[in-house]
Amino acid sequence: MRSAVHFTPTSASWLNVIECWFRDITEDRIRNGEFRSVDELVRAIMEYVEHHNVDPTTFVWTKKAQDILEKVVRDNTALNKTPSS
Repeated sequence: MRSAVHFTPTSASWLNVIECWFRDITEDRIRNGEFRSVDELVRAIMEYVEHHNVDPTTFVWTKKAQDILEKVVRDNTALNKTPSS
């Protein structure tokens, strides 16, 4: 069996959005809930998702592409100066 490992940078913008969504569902629905079974928990999550999707909002990027590319260049420069172990 072969497998591949893919590293995802923790600063990835899309990952930050997903983390915020999981924070919201945890705080708004799961944390103080009382669930007697996995099925109840799954049902609560699905109800939250359905409610959330009634009036969805589009994520709007606030950074300009040029700013992001400049940061990538700065980070790569810094990484290339770091001695490898």
